[in-house]
Amino acid sequence: MMTAAVILKNKSLSVTIPRKIILEIFIKESRALSHASIENSISTIIDRATIYRTLQTFLESGIIHQIPTTNNVVLYALCQEECSIDHHHDEHVHFVCTACDTTICMEKIIVPKVKLPRGFKMKNAALIIKGTCDICKN
Repeated sequence: MMTAAVILKNKSLSVTIPRKIILEIFIKESRALSHASIENSISTIIDRATIYRTLQTFLESGIIHQIPTTNNVVLYALCQEECSIDHHHDEHVHFVCTACDTTICMEKIIVPKVKLPRGFKMKNAALIIKGTCDICKN
């Protein structure tokens, strides 16, 4: 995995302390994160508005993607390296553990193609699988 500074430079973004700190959290975690969980991880180092703006910049730059949830909490996860400003390649399965409430990107499992009726145009697709993760399997 690349360092935060390298990822930011590859996306032509300024390497600022808040961006590095927030991106390092995503790199360290192997799960999806909410704004609140990021805020709790860095306590008072970075204010809420800066976190929000940084997440928006990361979304627009193809560094992270949003994950749909059923409880209206927005989750974010690192994108694949191929994602860009113009196109996210994040149409993979998201697994939600019903025991620990962790959401994990399963990037190797692609959402199957769906043939829509005439006149319908797909913008993106999401598939969420619920069950127990390998840690909570018992």
